Amino acid sequence: MGRSYTEAEYRNLKRREREVIQHMLDEVRDSKDKRYMYRDKHAVTDIKDMLNQSAQLYGDAPLFMQKYKSNEPFREISFKQALADVNALGTAMIKLLGLRDKHIGVIGRNSVEWAESYLAITGGVGVVVPLDRELNEDELHQLTIKGELSAVITVNKKYYEKFISIKNAGDTQLRYIINADMDEDDPDDPSHLSWTKLRREGRRLLAAGERCYLDAQIINTDLAAILFTSGTSGVSKGVMLSNRNLVLDVILCQTMLDAGQGDILFSVLPMHHAYECTATFLDGVYDGAAIAFCRGLKYIRKDIMEIRPTVMLAVPVIIENFYNKIIRGLREQGEDKILLKFLLKQSESKRIKLRLPRAAREQIKQIFGGRLRTIISGGAAIDGDILDFFCGLGFRAVQGYGLTECSPIVALNPDKRKYMKNTSAGHLLPFTECKIINKDDNGIGEICFRGPTIMLGYYKDEERTAEVLDSEGWFHTGDLGYLDRDKYVFITGRQKNIIITGNGKNVFPEELEGYLLSNKYIEECMVWGADTDPTTPWNGICATIRVSEEEVDKALGEDHSDDQVYELIEKEVDKINNKQPRFKNIAHIIIRKRPFDMTTTKKIRRFIEDNKRA
Repeated sequence: MGRSYTEAEYRNLKRREREVIQHMLDEVRDSKDKRYMYRDKHAVTDIKDMLNQSAQLYGDAPLFMQKYKSNEPFREISFKQALADVNALGTAMIKLLGLRDKHIGVIGRNSVEWAESYLAITGGVGVVVPLDRELNEDELHQLTIKGELSAVITVNKKYYEKFISIKNAGDTQLRYIINADMDEDDPDDPSHLSWTKLRREGRRLLAAGERCYLDAQIINTDLAAILFTSGTSGVSKGVMLSNRNLVLDVILCQTMLDAGQGDILFSVLPMHHAYECTATFLDGVYDGAAIAFCRGLKYIRKDIMEIRPTVMLAVPVIIENFYNKIIRGLREQGEDKILLKFLLKQSESKRIKLRLPRAAREQIKQIFGGRLRTIISGGAAIDGDILDFFCGLGFRAVQGYGLTECSPIVALNPDKRKYMKNTSAGHLLPFTECKIINKDDNGIGEICFRGPTIMLGYYKDEERTAEVLDSEGWFHTGDLGYLDRDKYVFITGRQKNIIITGNGKNVFPEELEGYLLSNKYIEECMVWGADTDPTTPWNGICATIRVSEEEVDKALGEDHSDDQVYELIEKEVDKINNKQPRFKNIAHIIIRKRPFDMTTTKKIRRFIEDNKRA
């Protein structure tokens, strides 16, 4: 976006962009760091260039695999077909709807429609704004305002209906709602459009010679995507990423991870999440792999058996579920002695190989469809021993470290066993710098990154941008840890306040505390995450609560019991949970009768362990 260039100016500009990226790849090729194992990568300047080159390189090979009906097999969409679809959709969005340079939301299930919409928007229409499909209508309404959306593409009918309500409120810039779940436009409202028909009209325009989209100028340092962090408009931040941020994150990750044509990437995590979007979706577009869209968490097992993927990205909770299933299976088959020996020697697992009867080995392979080679964990910390367990079984199992503000991946464990340090979050990507500031006596301090994948800033939020991006370009993560001599990042603590759930979601405790404190029975509270606290018997989000004795006495009488108080507060918390996405639900409450340990400004000290107790 910005100024228009003459044809010659634009051609020279794109040539310079390509030369810069090619020079970076040449440096990787000549690097002495043996962890950059896969060095034969081709330069792309932006997402549109990525898709165009891949369509030429991979042609009729499948890019997307999707099940449209439960009784039918997964249908394949080739690179060549996907490019034609994207060009048609982009052409119609510019020519018929006038959406050039506008902000366009995308929401719904992982699908061809979601993916092609993202590619069309970033490929010459405007700025894509992926939206969390678990947010409620009020939160989506606020993000529509904050993200200045002119249009939104809904993949599911329920989101279409929500956005009709949001548009009808009359306080947004929303002009069009484009629904992938209907074949024709709404005859009663010309702003309610069919995604399928819009793409069909784009094909007609292209056949007639229309080139508004094909010739759209893309500067790779311009804004391409705004990704909102979890939370309501009061705390969510719009992370601004450029085309250059995104394509470089894809390419640089590929130097430590083997994936390419012939691979099938299993897409199970929500695509609005930066991790899934970059490391599965855009990765597949770049390297020639097929992306198979899982129909949802309840279909994981069935879809894996049909797709038989070779690479799977997941959050720890999914990997841990598979791990527990394997352990149970081995024990049921009487392999306890072999299993115990393996687990006891976990620290030596790089040098030992688990020997099981052939039937047991085949059963484990079939849990993942029989062809799985690589398992990648991200979104939250995972026990390195679990990944080493999978490595001992013959898989390549690694974890990485990323933040939305970094496109998102900044560190990744190489997929060759001799270079893996799965107790770490990963080895730095090429051209990514890391420094640790404000170190304690053990050398642990705040982790900071600088490099080509760091965000442009938070959308229209200079104050918050300045809090995390300093004048020298360092992004201050708020995470605590250290960097070893081999450039592996180790995380010892998470951000001061954000709770990272087991499935990789970010939850802001202040948001939930606000809801709790609006309840008349609650006087003080502190919300915290139990998943990272080994001293507690619970999982999930917890709330330590001091009740208003006056209001509780009114409700229950002065002779009430502790059990009655707990039941009263539990019912009130359930009411709050019912209004929130599941990942924000408070799973356990603790009724505290003592005062909290507070600062002089009367703020509860979050990291005082006693403040979590009754």
